[in-house]
Amino acid sequence: MIYFKIFWAFFVPGILGYGGGPASIPLVEKEVVDHYHWLSVNEFSEVLALGNALPGPIATKLAGYIGYQQGGILGAVVGELASVGPSLLLMVALLSLIMKYKESPKVKRMTMSVRPVIAVLLGVMTYDFFFSSYKDSGLLQTAAIAAISYVLMEKLKVHPAYVIAGALIYGGLALS
Repeated sequence: MIYFKIFWAFFVPGILGYGGGPASIPLVEKEVVDHYHWLSVNEFSEVLALGNALPGPIATKLAGYIGYQQGGILGAVVGELASVGPSLLLMVALLSLIMKYKESPKVKRMTMSVRPVIAVLLGVMTYDFFFSSYKDSGLLQTAAIAAISYVLMEKLKVHPAYVIAGALIYGGLALS
């Protein structure tokens, strides 16, 4: 039964997560944290941060890690297949149709309409992470980490993986 749950937890976001991995992260969080209670919001944010520090698509890293955590190696395989399966099937089935109508004004409008929805979903997830961090670490720690991260990534152009690794090390040493 756990393998079906793992499959479903990553298959649904794979189907509904139009826009790729970042668009499916809030959907994965909803399944993993709210529906199945496999991880807390903090644990999910840590897994997400670690996954973002590694190369490759985020959705498959989440599926592999959480699948392995819940069902071992077979759970990881099931999670990965469920994560990439919908995209693979849709790409194979709809590629010719999309290529035929890619210049259509309706298709272009549809794509432009979806972008704000993805932005809102990512904003809500960011707010949830910030609020959770604020409750656990305090406003000063949360604001300092956010400000330092912003300066490092935007002003000094430090790669996000290094910023995430630094924040993880700081959190492990100073906040535990």
